[in-house]
Amino acid sequence: MSRPLLALLATVLAWIPAPVRATGVYEREIAPILRSHCAGCHNAVEFEGDFSVETFAALRAGGDKGDPVRPGNADDSLLIKLLEGRARPAMPPDDEPRVPADEIARLRRWIADGAPGPERDVSILESLEVPHIPPAGGRPAPITAMALSPDGQLVAIGRTGGVELRSPRGSDPVRLLGPVPGKVQSVRFSSNGRLLAVASGTPGLNGVAQVWDVAGGRLVREFTGHRDLLYAAEFSPDGSRLATAGYDRVIRLWRMDDGAQERVIQVHNGAVFALAFHPSGMVLASASADQTVKLWRVADGTRIDTLNQPQGELSAVAFTSDGSQILAAGADRRIHRWNFVTGDTPGLNPVLDSRFAHDAPIVSLALASDGRKLVTAAADRSVKVWSLPELTEVRVHTDLPDVVTGMILEPGAAEVLVARLDGGTARLSLEPEPVRAPPRGSGETEAAPDVARAPSLELPATVHGRISRPGQADLYRFRARAGQELTLAIDAARSGSALDSRLEILDPAGRPLERVVLQAVRDSWFTFRGKDSSTSDDFRLQNWAEMELDEWLYAGGEVVRLWLYPRGPDSGFKVYPGEGARQPAFGTTALVHALNEPAYIVEPHPPGSNPVANGLPVFRLHWENDDDPYRRWGSDSLLLFTAPADGEYLARVTDIRGFASPTNHSYTLTVRDRQPGFDVATEGKGPAVSPGSGREVRFVARREEGFDGPIRIGIDGLPKGFSSTAPVEIEAGQIAAVAVVYAEADAPAPGPDDVARVRVTAHAEIQGTTVTRELGTLGELKLGPPARLTLEILPGDDRTGVSEVPGEPLEFSLRPGETLSARVRADRMDFTDRIELGGDDSGRNLPHGLYVDNIGLNGLLIVEGQTEREFFLTAAPKARPGTRLFHLRARADGGQASRPVRIRVLPVDVNR
Repeated sequence: MSRPLLALLATVLAWIPAPVRATGVYEREIAPILRSHCAGCHNAVEFEGDFSVETFAALRAGGDKGDPVRPGNADDSLLIKLLEGRARPAMPPDDEPRVPADEIARLRRWIADGAPGPERDVSILESLEVPHIPPAGGRPAPITAMALSPDGQLVAIGRTGGVELRSPRGSDPVRLLGPVPGKVQSVRFSSNGRLLAVASGTPGLNGVAQVWDVAGGRLVREFTGHRDLLYAAEFSPDGSRLATAGYDRVIRLWRMDDGAQERVIQVHNGAVFALAFHPSGMVLASASADQTVKLWRVADGTRIDTLNQPQGELSAVAFTSDGSQILAAGADRRIHRWNFVTGDTPGLNPVLDSRFAHDAPIVSLALASDGRKLVTAAADRSVKVWSLPELTEVRVHTDLPDVVTGMILEPGAAEVLVARLDGGTARLSLEPEPVRAPPRGSGETEAAPDVARAPSLELPATVHGRISRPGQADLYRFRARAGQELTLAIDAARSGSALDSRLEILDPAGRPLERVVLQAVRDSWFTFRGKDSSTSDDFRLQNWAEMELDEWLYAGGEVVRLWLYPRGPDSGFKVYPGEGARQPAFGTTALVHALNEPAYIVEPHPPGSNPVANGLPVFRLHWENDDDPYRRWGSDSLLLFTAPADGEYLARVTDIRGFASPTNHSYTLTVRDRQPGFDVATEGKGPAVSPGSGREVRFVARREEGFDGPIRIGIDGLPKGFSSTAPVEIEAGQIAAVAVVYAEADAPAPGPDDVARVRVTAHAEIQGTTVTRELGTLGELKLGPPARLTLEILPGDDRTGVSEVPGEPLEFSLRPGETLSARVRADRMDFTDRIELGGDDSGRNLPHGLYVDNIGLNGLLIVEGQTEREFFLTAAPKARPGTRLFHLRARADGGQASRPVRIRVLPVDVNR
């Protein structure tokens, strides 16, 4: 170029105004600074301080102090003053990195040059440059998503930048779809198989959903608007909608016919990793990093339910093919399953399972089309196969070459096709693993004793002995038939002996005899505080929301059964029998448990079982007992033994501490046929019943030697004008029932002869025979002073399940897992204080598994100045079908009881 031409060019450049000369400066130099240090808080969504830097126009509009730039005057620019700390509040905030000096200098130069803007004013959050780094060493790109077409003829395999379509049994692509921006996060075929939805995007920049024509390989539509990476794009079952969600926590619903956005849902507090439509298309489920699954009514975006039992981020969610259940899994390593009962109406969907499944976070799950198999994959490169509906583990595949990112279950196939991060695929068997025999000698915990000299007992037998040497073990041989039920009992401490006995049953060779195998299915630990060795209340457990009534809890060798859920913010589980000293199961001993001590929900298996490993412990319990599980004989042992086979057995007696004495460690051992039985105590005798009201009488059973059946209590011969809710039943496995004695408004005062004619009896079927216990009278039954208040139970606002028949008690009906509303009304005579109706015991005589819900910290009460209160009755999933009368009781005015109402538990609706 000649010198005259160079001079002319210099003259022209000098004449061009600065903003024009600076074309591209804003995009190249200024936008990256604002994006790195400002846009995280000051954008069109966050909008802190009513100020956004997302676009040039928004930056210049400023906040309440006007334009922060001041073109041509950097020293007076509010933006520069804030960044240099010359104005308050200094920016960025103290907990964020400062803007480097060279970047502030760059901003100063830009302002001094007139602060020229961009050629096209778009969001600086849409202009991120992400370098492409190809896989090293020529290896295949990671597979990040996979899906099977409805006809089973095509598999879509997503990688960074595109999607391959191939045959399920082939390795070469039939068609390539792309380009796709960024890494493919999910792929989904439409129900007719003609379209494929691809979710992708650029982290921190945007999320993109593309819809491709499968046959022609043509991009049909592209959906944008998400401000971060998309993780899910799901077609509705009828193909009319597409739902998208991702890291920006937003769910968007789009119409497929015109691509218009139909709805935006912004409720989740964490990234949304997975979406699933109900087969009806009326409900959408979303799984999130906020540890919840939320259910949405598609028609209007109404939230139907929040399933908040998980304890970690959720990566997958699915409906079963019949729409009756919801499954989810994620970082807490569990499979969560809910019964879907609400349809598209807001309500509660009960938990069915929350099962520990893997040793690492679960990253993917797949359901068979027939609903009978579930496959899960975890971050530890393991894959597990589960049978449904019992959710039993049937196969484990471990040590795969890399983490599984996608799984396909072809209809009727015996294998699952899995895709991995290393770019490979594999087929894994769905068939159960071969049954493995239990290891020989698994029950041996110590060397077999010398059994040859054990004396033989002719049953029934009573023998006397003494532990006189440290470490001494006395053996006694006896014969039993298969299924024969025996009681073995030690009488030592009750007779003043210093022996702390331990009683065991051994096989003929002197080896411990296995009683039950307990497999842990969920892990937990004691929170807030530990537990003593006595009480049955306030078991504070981590992950308690995953636990159900009647499940077994194992901790440190003790096994208890869960009786009642925590009933408020400052409570824990109650365990059996529900009150008083707890009763350990399987012959185990009540122990002290420390804060943070591990605990497990366990499932019992027959002796000799070898359950498929699930990453949690297996506990093998033997026929032995330290302390009587009924908690009545102190440190004496009671063992209820059922012989597994015909043959000889050994009873071994030791001191649990290893102590001995030639004088004061004596004992008596009794071995005889079991004698199950019961007694019943009456609480609340001699009630003073006010005219027109009622008073409670409570019956508490003392069960003996394994009797667990129902006990029916009758009250006969009540005086004129008196009635009761008897007969009442102490349910199988329970220890108490409550009856109410009522006096009519015109009832005459009963005389001594009237009171003496009252008879209370208890009946039960034991081993095919009706056993009756005479419980005497109700004591000095009398007419009390006029009532100060009375109670009445009424239907709630929602009368679903309510039946009213003249002359019959009001009836409520519900199914396991459901909740219904009711009201209690108080007729205040001269009682003005608050009316306390109880805490976790507020529902009186409810069947096991039903409880008054949402009682709060202060229990169920009617406050001063009010006469009504709504309350809710919930049936746990374990509630048994049946009918029972229940009532409410005020603690005031001598324990006023309402008239009874009937509660009917219906069977589970298998068609829902």
